[in-house]
Amino acid sequence: MARRSARGSRLWLSLLALVVLALAASAAWSLFGPRNRAARRSGRHVVRVQVLNGSGEPGVGTRVAAWLREGGFQVTDVRNADRTDYFASFVVARRADLSLAAEVAHYLGGPPLVRQEWSSELADVSVLVGSDRSRLVIQP
Repeated sequence: MARRSARGSRLWLSLLALVVLALAASAAWSLFGPRNRAARRSGRHVVRVQVLNGSGEPGVGTRVAAWLREGGFQVTDVRNADRTDYFASFVVARRADLSLAAEVAHYLGGPPLVRQEWSSELADVSVLVGSDRSRLVIQP
């Protein structure tokens, strides 16, 4: 009978060791595994982006917003710009810290950065899409 008890104890100990190994592997994967692009964060919060379509072509702002969302940015507003004849696309930094706007510009393929601070909870960064929209990277 003692033999059967020892065999059962070894079985339970082996099962427990497998569970511990699986939990350790899961924790290591979550810490060191590939990063989810949808979890893009800069510093302490998600980058909030406003998209303004100034190109005159309907739907471009929506396509840019979808690409930004896929990249993990939080798009807070998509609408037409004050004009439809902007030639160049650019990224506007709405905070004193330019790193958030630089991250968005890098993701879109490097349009120019402009600093125009404002005190609003709407967005940290604005993207103005101009008629040179084909220069923006908005698809893989």
